[in-house]
Amino acid sequence: MRLLEKQEPASCPSPAARELGDLSAGGNFVRLSWVVSGVGTGPPEHRRCRESIREPTWWMLAAHWAPEASGAESQLVTATVKETVPFGDAVLSTWDTCIGSEVCEELWTPHSPHVDMGLDGVEIFTNASGSHHVLRKAHARVDLVTMATTKNGGIYLLANQKGCDGDRLYYDGCALIAMNGSIFAQGSQFSLDDVEVLTATLDLEDIRSYRAEISSRNLAALRECPSQASRVSPYPRVKVDFALSCHEDLLEPVSEPIEWKYHSPAEEISLGPACWLWDFLRRSRQAGFFLPLSGGVDSAATACLVYSMCHQVCEAVKRGNLEVLADVRTIVNQPSYTPQDPRELCGRVLTTCYMASENSSQETCDRARELAQQIGSHHIGLHIDPVVKALVGLFSLVTGASPRFAVHGGSDRENLALQNVQARVRMVIAYLFAQLSLWSRGAPGGLLVLGSANVDESLLGYLTKYDCSSADINPIGGISKTDLRAFVQLCVERFQLPALQSILAAPATAELEPLAHGRVSQTDEEDMGMTYAELSVYGRLRKVAKTGPYSMFCKLLDMWRDTCSPRQVADKVKCFFSKYSMNRHKMTTLTPAYHAESYSPDDNRFDLRPFLYNTRWPWQFRCIENQVLQLEGRQRQELDGVD
Repeated sequence: MRLLEKQEPASCPSPAARELGDLSAGGNFVRLSWVVSGVGTGPPEHRRCRESIREPTWWMLAAHWAPEASGAESQLVTATVKETVPFGDAVLSTWDTCIGSEVCEELWTPHSPHVDMGLDGVEIFTNASGSHHVLRKAHARVDLVTMATTKNGGIYLLANQKGCDGDRLYYDGCALIAMNGSIFAQGSQFSLDDVEVLTATLDLEDIRSYRAEISSRNLAALRECPSQASRVSPYPRVKVDFALSCHEDLLEPVSEPIEWKYHSPAEEISLGPACWLWDFLRRSRQAGFFLPLSGGVDSAATACLVYSMCHQVCEAVKRGNLEVLADVRTIVNQPSYTPQDPRELCGRVLTTCYMASENSSQETCDRARELAQQIGSHHIGLHIDPVVKALVGLFSLVTGASPRFAVHGGSDRENLALQNVQARVRMVIAYLFAQLSLWSRGAPGGLLVLGSANVDESLLGYLTKYDCSSADINPIGGISKTDLRAFVQLCVERFQLPALQSILAAPATAELEPLAHGRVSQTDEEDMGMTYAELSVYGRLRKVAKTGPYSMFCKLLDMWRDTCSPRQVADKVKCFFSKYSMNRHKMTTLTPAYHAESYSPDDNRFDLRPFLYNTRWPWQFRCIENQVLQLEGRQRQELDGVD
């Protein structure tokens, strides 16, 4: 029996294999898995993925319980040539096997439909999934499918959407065909191809012999046995007059199991956000991207993602993808253009800009210029000092007061304000050049402004509101600094970009305060009061583990027991939550970012929390302090007992 598995782009509402009809009306989504012999089967999914993306429950409830309100009747009548048809859960019974279907999140639930379907004799399970990409998620997805067929036997066909949803999510494909706990076909996880078809030739008798060996499963399938608590109610069977196999199949060689090939997190970053950028670029019909390139890791990683996107576009065109070719010709406004060199394409679609100030070092300027040369971007260098001095001069003219940096005797308020005005000027300049730089070169169109604030900095609020973190889209806004550094290291080797070595070796700095003897005097981790590695831990505990200050303190006591005393852990937790709550309001203006981590602080969709907190956290911090005093007292008693 030869099986096909097909996945389609996210813009198409139905990426399922063997799906013959879709119905949609009024924003309520109804899916028909099969329309056979006048019977519609496979209702909307009863469980929908809401993990970390916070979509409202009511969005699907109307479709769950009121199919007549979705406008489905007329389309059903047209499809089946009948006025009424059965509508609901059912399985398809052919001459030689039985096929069932579950949808997306139902695979991830504690009691998935495939469990009862398998016990009821279903041998082939299909899943039309809409599973978005998160770093390291592929392992869980593959494990769920292989475990489903390991425990119950059978064939599992998983198709998943591909492409951007017009928002922060990217659907990464990863179609597969599995049988009896083994993988027999693997689709690409990231690709610019809209449609991908997998095939495998499998023997139905292998399912039956596999199930015959699992006595516990066979006992659970005996519905007449009163001692079995998990008795299965039979699914309605729709009998059809055809078979999936034929006598000639005896000559077909069966497929062999394969080992699943996983991408490393760094490889996932190089592919997923790059595909997301391409979808945004082609669908927005803009002429490219504008990126403020500072010479640091974050903006360098963003530039590398655009370069990776250009690599994927060139590869897709070489493979004969005519849709990608048509899109790239539209973007560059040349009907006969065919991209062959990623560096040449990058020069057409990416404009980078180093915005120097009197506080910028020559080293960061050189690093930005060298990287731009190696990836081929159109690079601009400019100085923002005239604009900054004009703004500060205007303030002094109106108020009669002249703010100074801290190193020149100014207060903390003056120091911060002078840093912020530089950062905000860069955002205004970025949008001006994004709109007019192509015009100045005699080319049509505008550019999408790219942001480059990572997820850890956003979580802490270590950014200026409406600075260069404010952009049209941000491909790294859901990625941690640790993962970004691994990705940049991968780019050094994969894309032969030696300029990245010096960027990785340099300390992370905003360069907003005066230099000391021509050298950087300000570093990010010193400003934040914590390391990026610590920030990643705080982020996961806060969002994924749902911890507040006291709960986080309790968990970190154990995690960091070998390196930190209870007092040090308490101080770190208090420092984080004080700064997090103080800067939480910045999340309301955060640039839409690629969703790559489950602890994204984006309050638009993933992290619905207040943005006004009591930054003193009096009750929680008091609980922490009391616990620290108890632990310190206990340690003193133990030391006294030893003496």
